[in-house]
Amino acid sequence: MVLLKMKFTQQRRVRLAQGLWLLSWLAVVCGAFISSLGLYLKTELLRRSEVMDNSEIHLVPNILIMVGLASIGTNWVAGRMCQDSLDASRFPRWKVFLLPWFIVAATLCYLLMAVVVLSYVLQGSLEESLKVGLRNGIRFYKDTDVPGRCFQKETIDRLQMEFRCCGNSNFKDWFEVQWVSNRYLDFTSKDVKDRIRSNVDGRYLLDGVPFSCCNPVSPRPCMQYHLTDNGAHYNYEFQSEELNLYSRGCRQALIDYYMGLMNSTGPGVLSVIIIQMSVLLSLRYLQTSVEAAMSLEDPDGDSEGYLLEKGLKETIEDLKVKALVLLKFGRVDPSAAAGGTTDAGKEDNTAEKAATPTPAS
Repeated sequence: MVLLKMKFTQQRRVRLAQGLWLLSWLAVVCGAFISSLGLYLKTELLRRSEVMDNSEIHLVPNILIMVGLASIGTNWVAGRMCQDSLDASRFPRWKVFLLPWFIVAATLCYLLMAVVVLSYVLQGSLEESLKVGLRNGIRFYKDTDVPGRCFQKETIDRLQMEFRCCGNSNFKDWFEVQWVSNRYLDFTSKDVKDRIRSNVDGRYLLDGVPFSCCNPVSPRPCMQYHLTDNGAHYNYEFQSEELNLYSRGCRQALIDYYMGLMNSTGPGVLSVIIIQMSVLLSLRYLQTSVEAAMSLEDPDGDSEGYLLEKGLKETIEDLKVKALVLLKFGRVDPSAAAGGTTDAGKEDNTAEKAATPTPAS
């Protein structure tokens, strides 16, 4: 049973070819848009690579870039097919490319749907990556004279000012690390000695934060040190001074930023999927209707186009059979080989018996 059969006149075939040509070039533009979107997302992820622990999240922009470039080439080919579809001498040369084209176009649609799913699935991986990366970034904040970490301080400071955040989860994360380098500590000072001795690991810990945590919206000058000591500042209450520092952690700020970027690609990607599917289905109708018209005595007469020559169930069964045939191609059947050897052995034994002289009676 033919699936979704439609009747096409010559005029309808021409209109279908013209509409498909415009649609295919629209898909080329969409492919360029998807590729550009992937490049932008990739660039934004690379900018923050110093505060990320792994690169699993790069799978999303990598797929977008690959699918976008493949879509440009695929739909350019579709546009050329549309131009030659009504020329009886030129269209048959595309017949050998049609099956690979349909496979590639369907694969692109599946990959685009996978991008939408991955944008949500990888949120946990992104959060864990930022958690570890920011923790290491805060820990190495003071190592401005260590090769490979010289710009860690600048990176963290810029990050906190740009995203209006402080620390990993909150500003208290700075209380747990020594973020002031030893080269800027006066070890003859009693306060410095007492702080180092009071810590098991011999670190100089402060209830303070870097300047980049200060919130410019605060009506009073920023207080970076003795943040938990209400008596160290006039008219200060540790629990109620919400405007003094950024209250949001940088991990949450970056998650919101990157998930916002990836979620915003969802509607665009879904639109491209719809356009790509429209090109796929329209080209199938154009192919079958044009081939049916060319097989008639009157190429300008009416013809029928369809999506599948058989029903969906029968088509799936045929594909399974073809896949099994391809998988079995080139394999050696052990039973057949053993049988062949046995037969050969039997033939050799028969020949030996024939050659052996019969003793005289």
